[in-house]
Amino acid sequence: METVGKIADIIAALMKVRAEDITGVSILKKGMTNRSFLFTCNGEGYIIRIPGEGTERLIDRRQEAEVYDVINHEGISDDVVYIDSAYGYKISRFWENARVCDPFCETDVRRSMHRRRVFHHKEFQVKHEFDIFKQIQFYENLWTDRQSVYQDYETVREKVLSLDGYIDRYIEQKVLSHIDAVPHNFLFIKKEENNEEEIRLIDWEYAGMQDPHVDIAMFCVYAMYDRKQVDKLIDLYFTEGCAREIRIKIYCYIAACGLLWSNWCEYKKQLGVEFGEYALAQYRFAKEYYQIARESMN
Repeated sequence: METVGKIADIIAALMKVRAEDITGVSILKKGMTNRSFLFTCNGEGYIIRIPGEGTERLIDRRQEAEVYDVINHEGISDDVVYIDSAYGYKISRFWENARVCDPFCETDVRRSMHRRRVFHHKEFQVKHEFDIFKQIQFYENLWTDRQSVYQDYETVREKVLSLDGYIDRYIEQKVLSHIDAVPHNFLFIKKEENNEEEIRLIDWEYAGMQDPHVDIAMFCVYAMYDRKQVDKLIDLYFTEGCAREIRIKIYCYIAACGLLWSNWCEYKKQLGVEFGEYALAQYRFAKEYYQIARESMN
């Protein structure tokens, strides 16, 4: 793991400044994929992202850079001042008066879903797609121990994969979607000039072309919503009402997303990174929402 001095040297090289211009390097957070550090350069606050263990096999940094090329000046994402498509370093501006979305505050969630839908309607395009079902297999292929920790994994995987056909029937369009649209990636930033909050969606490293309704499912599984909360979130996104077939499709996505992140967690566990209850919850989403989706189809 890099020392503070080493991180300062990395920042200085990336920003093309002197090492003594970099001050106040401190750990901001250790996320599930990366580590982030806060620092000051010539009086301005920034955040540097340092890729985590095994990330080079999980993320295509050239695709991430393409996404930021499309959205970086649209006022919807973190303000990126440097991104490295080879090693995955990213430097963005630090917002002092910022907080993350509270998934159990209806006002926060309502505003986040509105912001998400406005973005989806812009219909941004990139060259790559995030295919959930291919990624489920991809993460499984990364396991050094080919056996899942779950004894019924093979059965659960086959059931979840069988939902692909239903999903395909009800995809209306594919647009640039965040994929990792979880509550803590919705940032509420208070503006000094009017004290109002602007919403930005940060950390686009998994983003790609996909059915935008995947982003609804992703929010649900990370917030660990129950069925009532899931249906409430769907209603907050579809203010005009959600068709039965689309609601069932989102249930299917929740099952698929649960298995996706469960497989991701199994890979990270083999690297020595544990996610405990979160990992188990994702597997439960795969099992439970397969059943909910199938029962809802009848």
